[in-house]
Amino acid sequence: MDDQTRIELEAAAFRRLQKHLMEDRTDAQNIDMMNLAGFCRNCLSRWYQEAANERGIEMTKDEGREAFYGMPFSEWKEKYQTDASAEAKEAFKDNHG
Repeated sequence: MDDQTRIELEAAAFRRLQKHLMEDRTDAQNIDMMNLAGFCRNCLSRWYQEAANERGIEMTKDEGREAFYGMPFSEWKEKYQTDASAEAKEAFKDNHG
């Protein structure tokens, strides 16, 4: 497989993951994703921002989040984020604190 095809396939897989998390599984909370997988939507948006910055494209954290979430993060939180359970908060603290 040539490099361009590989890049296109990787980009397609990323877009599918993004759509899945942003449209199909809005019920999956970031804290639960962090507890189970060690990454969440915010990590993906940060990686997007970092990739832009590495290529000389200035992008803030908020701009990276908006690019990934497809809306301002505050709007996403209002629409989809719920309060984390005490158990989820404790697990996060144990795993990432």
